Amino acid sequence: MSKAIDMPIAQKQSSLFPILVIAGLFFIFGFITWINGALIPFMKTINELTDAQSYLVASASYISFVVMALPASFIIGKIGYKKSMSLGLIIMALGALLFIPAAEARTYWVFLTGIFIQGAGMTLLQTASNPYITILGPIESAAKRIAIMGIANKVAGALGSVIFGALLLSGIDNIKEQLSTVDATEKASLLNQMADSVVMPYIVMALVLFILGILIRKVNLPHVEAETEDLKDGETAKVSIFQFPHLWLGVIALFVYVGAEVIAGDTIISYGISLNLPVEEAKFFTLFTLMAMVFTYALGVFLIPKYISQVLALRVSAVLGILFSICILLTSGFTSVLFVAALGIANALVWPAIWPLALKGLGKFTKTGSALLIMAISGGALIPPLYGTLVDHKKEALLASGTDALNSAAEASTSSYWILIPCYVLILFYALYGHKIRFKTS
Repeated sequence: MSKAIDMPIAQKQSSLFPILVIAGLFFIFGFITWINGALIPFMKTINELTDAQSYLVASASYISFVVMALPASFIIGKIGYKKSMSLGLIIMALGALLFIPAAEARTYWVFLTGIFIQGAGMTLLQTASNPYITILGPIESAAKRIAIMGIANKVAGALGSVIFGALLLSGIDNIKEQLSTVDATEKASLLNQMADSVVMPYIVMALVLFILGILIRKVNLPHVEAETEDLKDGETAKVSIFQFPHLWLGVIALFVYVGAEVIAGDTIISYGISLNLPVEEAKFFTLFTLMAMVFTYALGVFLIPKYISQVLALRVSAVLGILFSICILLTSGFTSVLFVAALGIANALVWPAIWPLALKGLGKFTKTGSALLIMAISGGALIPPLYGTLVDHKKEALLASGTDALNSAAEASTSSYWILIPCYVLILFYALYGHKIRFKTS
């Protein structure tokens, strides 16, 4: 019989303080992640981009999870959870500082580099904090703890989207009108002035991250290790990460989930604009998605595991995702926007449910398994630009057929949301069957 490396920390002492500390970290990377919804239309304007190009803002952030996840796992193994969290915050601060020369040069790839560096720091932070909060107490209630993290994450995201929407998108309609009438010199001057508006917010962000990176080193966080599953008669201990198919299927489910979540949060402002809704209204649409998630997280904290299991929560979420996606396609205007926001209800409990299901029984492989799950966040790098590419192609086809520009943009943006349906179908498969698959060893 195998046994836990350490007894669950919840059996030894109160876990309230470390939960609050980790919730603070989730607040930080929630704030930074969800400002992408405002950055995408902002970057599209100042750098004169296509839809597909503008969604590289999300790609630059999320592709770092592929590049950095396994190195992050190695770093955590060397210096531990707490020092890794501190280092992640400092790396994020360095990425924020890169926005200063990026704004001065108004060069898209420099902006993307800054976003990538921030994503690298966030990868280290998430690779440390997600497994930490998962194994901080009983695995059966892990989704509840992660839902608390989700509340902190999405409340921060709501604040970030509102603050940066106000800072970056206010008056953008007037600027667009001016850009269409001025000469090249005046146009460059207007765009440069607009680009400069990111400098001060990112200086403040860098200072806050540096300070928090130093402070987290002083915090007393308890050491935790994951439990291993008891072996059945005739079974021997696992010797490879490849002997956990439920983990690998969880990685796939998380990959498509993050893509769907990013589409719901980061495209909704641009979607509202494409439907000819005023920017002054559309800049708040990400807030709708995030508030839907916060509400559902709160339900999860109340319901899991006392009233519903993590598995049931995941199944319901996947079904709702499919239904809401179909409703987006079948409706138009502000109603369709509301169904995009309603995806927040479908998305909220997917991340909290997949993590404990995928990490269950990994034992000494938990850090590697966590790194693989973090790599799955790259779904946010690949699926949203694919949505943008679908929009561009559909728009071109409609324009070629004689449809006017306004209706072409609206129809193309709406119809391309079909990409969400196969994502939620894969999540439903994992909820119904994939999490139960185990390789037997003897």
